[in-house]
Amino acid sequence: MRAGRVPVVIVGTVMVLSACVRQSPDARVVFFNALRASCGARFEGEKTFPVDSTDAFHGKRLVATIRECNDSAVRVPFVVGEDSSRTWVFTTRDSTLELKHDHRHPDGTPDSVSMYGGMANLDGSPLEQHFEADAFTARLIPAARTNVWTVSLSSDGRRLTYHLDRDAKPRFTAVLTRVP
Repeated sequence: MRAGRVPVVIVGTVMVLSACVRQSPDARVVFFNALRASCGARFEGEKTFPVDSTDAFHGKRLVATIRECNDSAVRVPFVVGEDSSRTWVFTTRDSTLELKHDHRHPDGTPDSVSMYGGMANLDGSPLEQHFEADAFTARLIPAARTNVWTVSLSSDGRRLTYHLDRDAKPRFTAVLTRVP
């Protein structure tokens, strides 16, 4: 083989491999599409951590219903007992994925502590995403500046887990199971 042909082969191989990498879907997009494909699904469960606390979630039935799904957003009302003031809002744009917590008063007006959350980092997978607190969250809730929310779906789509770490320590976990 002539020396002049080797670079062409290498460059061609690199171009083909680069195209393959660009064509593979980002885990954040795959996760978002899995949520969207589950539109209408209802999940029920309970808080599993911390076990011994008496916070607003203690002993209450938790329900998350995947609703209002389109190409760029999925809204998931999250009901705690009789309190339906919370909605998780997942949005995607240009392979990014964001989670916001929309809190509303009974009349529909936004709560003063609302729309906190953050962007999914690159450590996630098609079944699990980690959302790091953004600057807005840090200003709104200074103690939450280190929050990382992890949302995961089981491979069979039957379990939804919502987990919160603060200061790299577990703070809250809810495990919800899909109901007919």
